[in-house]
Amino acid sequence: MYIPTASIFVTVYVILIVQETAANSPNIISRTQWGAREPKSQASNLKLKPAPYVIIHHSVGSGCETQATCQLKVRQFQNEHMNKKGWSDIGYNFLVGEDGNAYEGRGWGKKGAHSIPFNSKSIGICIIGDYRNRTPNAAAVQTVANLIAYGVENNEIKSNYKLLGHRQTWPTECPGNSLYTMIKSWPHWSEN
Repeated sequence: MYIPTASIFVTVYVILIVQETAANSPNIISRTQWGAREPKSQASNLKLKPAPYVIIHHSVGSGCETQATCQLKVRQFQNEHMNKKGWSDIGYNFLVGEDGNAYEGRGWGKKGAHSIPFNSKSIGICIIGDYRNRTPNAAAVQTVANLIAYGVENNEIKSNYKLLGHRQTWPTECPGNSLYTMIKSWPHWSEN
């Protein structure tokens, strides 16, 4: 007798969550709220708007399950991107914590620094944590789904957008094997 594994239940649950999010607005923590530094220069606007692509990333390292911890991590990412990588600001458009909040990075309509060939035509969403061997919790998955639905409803993301994992756009392991397997079951995921 075949007994479904927990990962199958999570996948089914995730599909249901992603499909039922159209009316739910994400809780977006603004740059001011998380204590962002001023960018070295303002990000340019996306070349294609609404964005035809959504790129999913993970941050590696530990995740975060409280707003205080997530805000600290987002500030650390911004410092790393600006100080070590020499970028003008944090690279992602949004970051999502396992606390169920979305954190504004560069925000809607702005060119990111998260996947070179797609920066000017995508919204980059980083789920904070390491998803090589586990998937994000339900709160983070729901928040990503709400964020994308909100972007579509507000003409920031095309209604027929393509969802990609970072590894599909650049030679990297990101967003981790477990998260990548998960997003392949989400609406709009595209093989290319």
